[in-house]
Amino acid sequence: MNPISAAILATAGLLISGSVPAVDMPKEGTARCGKCHAIDSSSMSPSFMEISEKYKGDKDAVKKIAASITSGGSFGWDYGEMPAKGMGASDAEIQSLAKFIAGLAK
Repeated sequence: MNPISAAILATAGLLISGSVPAVDMPKEGTARCGKCHAIDSSSMSPSFMEISEKYKGDKDAVKKIAASITSGGSFGWDYGEMPAKGMGASDAEIQSLAKFIAGLAK
């Protein structure tokens, strides 16, 4: 395959794949939240991207997301209840993950 054809195929693949964020979930997110949440797709819970979009432009987004992770609940989503402290996450893990989630939809 010549280089031009390879470049065209690579570009087409990126266009077809959509706008999936090119980021990995932080380790605390994978360990504590990854069983129910994904970055860009929802199945049994909202994706981190959906959560980020919900708080986009809110100057208190990190604080609100961290409070939600800490308290647990359904938060108006139709997925059921999230356990408090996100499956035993520490306060530092919660803050780190809240910052990550809030920053996705910028």
